[in-house]
Amino acid sequence: MRDSSNSRRSFFAAGVATAVGSCLQARDWNGNSPVRYPDPSIISLDKRFDKYKIGNTPVQRLYTSPERLWTEGCAWNAVGRYMVFSDVPGDLQLRWIEDDGRVSVFRKPSGNSNGNTFDYQGRQISCLHGARALVRYEHDGNETVLAAEFEGKRFNSPNDVVVKRDDGSIWFTDPAYGILKNYAGNKAEAQLKESVYRIDSKTGGITRVTDEISRPNGLCFSPDLSQLYVSDTDIKSADIKVWEVSGETLRKGKIFTSMKMDGFDKVGLSDGIRVDTDGNLWSSAGWGGEGYDGVHIFAPDGERIGQILLPENCANLCFGGRKRNRLFMAASQSVYAVYTEAIGAHMT
Repeated sequence: MRDSSNSRRSFFAAGVATAVGSCLQARDWNGNSPVRYPDPSIISLDKRFDKYKIGNTPVQRLYTSPERLWTEGCAWNAVGRYMVFSDVPGDLQLRWIEDDGRVSVFRKPSGNSNGNTFDYQGRQISCLHGARALVRYEHDGNETVLAAEFEGKRFNSPNDVVVKRDDGSIWFTDPAYGILKNYAGNKAEAQLKESVYRIDSKTGGITRVTDEISRPNGLCFSPDLSQLYVSDTDIKSADIKVWEVSGETLRKGKIFTSMKMDGFDKVGLSDGIRVDTDGNLWSSAGWGGEGYDGVHIFAPDGERIGQILLPENCANLCFGGRKRNRLFMAASQSVYAVYTEAIGAHMT
């Protein structure tokens, strides 16, 4: 249980965040009117976050379109110098290209893709709600289905995916959002309990590593790969859980932190998550309202130490850029970015 001083600090910070959030709605996101530095939407809740803030950089909206429905699954390609992201119900993947900032359609249809990542051979891996499968796009352009069923039953709707760098294994979550929302006209009952899975890089064998979570969503490894974090988007839980990684299995699962924040009536949720090289966890945040939505940053002990406020619900994020210190954020109909002093712990 948090002590009263922490509760008072959180309540005060929530008041500041709400005031800043109201200002964000009126902000000129087209860049015609400059932002006064330091950007007020980057908020320290604890002095531990100060070292990751850059005073002379703004949160930038890189892209927005009224045609987009729900941007998701951002992933950085270091070789191509682009960031790929999904519009899940829009059934396409888009690509923001670093050299001139243009955005182009990358894949359409995309199988209603959600989460994306790249393996350590540079191949893109995507979670497809439409096919209820996990696929890899090969260098020759072909598509390989990595996972479509488990123990003779179809997956629900693979949501997010990461590759473990030491052994190349692929870990992914399988909540039921895709079949519940009927994005691809395949509304159905779940055949499998919502769980987290692992694919062996040598055999292709699939194992369920945990079902001790109500609605698994985003996931990421700690910098040393000893822990796996998974966000739980069940409104009753609204937390991020963590397990110890023991070879090919998980053990000692517990709550890492809660997404509930003092001073807010609505319970906001985490979705996509990433860690930096210092072990801080950066979580997308949405559905909490002004002063909540955007990104929440947690220290390794689970304490919320900072926020990056956005005028839209944030669904996913990744570190990218030449120094892996630029945070990309997929939020509703837009994509945002900000430079930080933090460095992403993993490739994407």
